[in-house]
Amino acid sequence: MVSSNDFQKAVELIGKSDKILITTHTKPDGDACGSVTAICEVLTSIGKTVKPLLLSELPEWYAFLFAEKPAIFGEDISVKELKANNFDLIILVDVDSENQLDKFAEYLKRNDAPVLVIDHHITGDGLGDVELVDTSAAASGLIVFDLMKYAGWAMTSDIARSLFVAISTDTGWFRFTNTDGKVLRCAAELIDGGVNPSQICHQLYQNFSAQRFKLMTKMLNTLQLHFDGKYAEQHLLQCDFKETAATSRDTENLIDECRRIRTVEAAALFVELPDGRIKCSLRSRGQVDVRLIAQKFGGGGHTMAAGVHLDGPLEKAKKLILAEVKNRLEK
Repeated sequence: MVSSNDFQKAVELIGKSDKILITTHTKPDGDACGSVTAICEVLTSIGKTVKPLLLSELPEWYAFLFAEKPAIFGEDISVKELKANNFDLIILVDVDSENQLDKFAEYLKRNDAPVLVIDHHITGDGLGDVELVDTSAAASGLIVFDLMKYAGWAMTSDIARSLFVAISTDTGWFRFTNTDGKVLRCAAELIDGGVNPSQICHQLYQNFSAQRFKLMTKMLNTLQLHFDGKYAEQHLLQCDFKETAATSRDTENLIDECRRIRTVEAAALFVELPDGRIKCSLRSRGQVDVRLIAQKFGGGGHTMAAGVHLDGPLEKAKKLILAEVKNRLEK
């Protein structure tokens, strides 16, 4: 839980800042996108000059949250251009780890502006001068919600929609075990503030492109079950993306498909990257702490949702994770 003292520090830091840069982790998910757009809207409303920045491509199903397509670091804007803006505050949302910031981490190290972190992950590097971190929160959007309450900032229908997306996606549309009373009370308040859950559900979960659907089919065809069906393993290769015309952003949440199998306690999706490395996404029902597995190889996340980048080839990466899952299941 974030203390009132920390909220006060955050409010004071924002209060004395005029030009604010807001970003999040690579491969932004619903919590990241929703929290970023909510903060941008709030700070703009109180007279701040705000620039949202993404570190990788925006998934098309979250594009409706942004009034304008945000700049992508390294593609639309360079380090030199960022420095020329002379930001007096940087806000990191849904991230506090260097390995989730890619090349932006180097810019951050050479930057003199203070940093405000708003995050709920257990794995963190303490990147903020002020940190609003609550590892018990189901989503970073909940911390943004609490910050708004503390500061007395107005809740518009657009902000409510963004926060609802943040909270609903990180709780699996209120299906995951992190869905507690606070989540539902917050969701109810946001609905009262103008959110249309049916419309958002359609936008997020019934809006697949044909390419994404074909990629999912490719993934499902690689399914392998181990340890009496307790561990599900799937993969995607670079050739799969070429054959389906899908992109890396189309992989979001595909790992959850195999969790429909009732025996599955843990799942992994291995995605071959263009540079030959393997991105491994991990999920658990709770018996296996996948965060500990990811941390062992330099990654991180939550007990039931984590990720890590591994060296190739694919089979080598699979064996590493298989051995770790086996150890965890035996314990």
